[in-house]
Amino acid sequence: MKVLFAGTPEVAVPSLEALLASDHEVVGVLTRPDARAGRGRRSRPSPVREVAEAAGVPVLAPERLGAPGVSEEIAALGAQGCAVVAYGALVPPALLVLPPHGWVNLHFSLLPAWRGAAPVQHAVLAGDDVTGAVTFLLEEGLDTGPVLGRLTETVRADDTSGALLGRLANAGAGLLVATFDGLEAGTLVAQPQPSEGVSLAPKLEVDDARVDWARPAFAVDRLVRATTPAPGAWTTWRGERLKLQPVEVVPATQDLALAPGEIRADKREVLVGTGSGPVRLGVVQPHGKKPMPAADWARGVRPEEGESVV
Repeated sequence: MKVLFAGTPEVAVPSLEALLASDHEVVGVLTRPDARAGRGRRSRPSPVREVAEAAGVPVLAPERLGAPGVSEEIAALGAQGCAVVAYGALVPPALLVLPPHGWVNLHFSLLPAWRGAAPVQHAVLAGDDVTGAVTFLLEEGLDTGPVLGRLTETVRADDTSGALLGRLANAGAGLLVATFDGLEAGTLVAQPQPSEGVSLAPKLEVDDARVDWARPAFAVDRLVRATTPAPGAWTTWRGERLKLQPVEVVPATQDLALAPGEIRADKREVLVGTGSGPVRLGVVQPHGKKPMPAADWARGVRPEEGESVV
């Protein structure tokens, strides 16, 4: 089948590479315009664009899909179906009807659970034991289209959203190819999503990643893992932001009663109180410095007895 691939970030690369290696023909790639990144704020192409250009595939990177001429450019590629993986913009209704086999979206949750931009982060945040990925047909609603295929993935106790998303991206690439195989063979029938079990997964902003130490230890642990690597969990220490990588919930023992946010540090570890029991800090990053083990950080700042992060 002739396929147009729409995607932008690194998480979409496994799917593009899988389609390029398949029996399907990738006739074009649709991606977001080059963005400025890094300290020098240089304009950089998306990871998907880099892979496409290396493979000699034509690339379209319009500012808006609804801009004049974009629909004609897409139609000229002659795609019979479009694959979508983290493209980063809504597809206008006028474009949804162009390919005969529709726009097939690879979404990293078991729809109708976690519809939205951050399904993996919300799965970790909610403490889900199992998540997965589905392929479904795009329609005008937010992740509401009928499902074509699905796979499941166990959420591990120490999973960050980055680690879990990486596994889903690799497994989902195979699911996406299998979906196009089935569509071409005429063996797949899209199934409507159930009306029960709907949950939403809006994007997590920087303010959402601030740790509330009054929450139970398990909730602090989930928040930090859910926001790793982005947008990155944080707290404040002596008025400056302190970034946090995953923490460890300390088993309940005596002599570890700490108020929420209160720090207890020694040569080996740094403990912080929560609304239940303490957590052990892992790697931290003070403002303007590189990440470092929490014990090394504490040796430098020397927390006083009763001092807290906020």
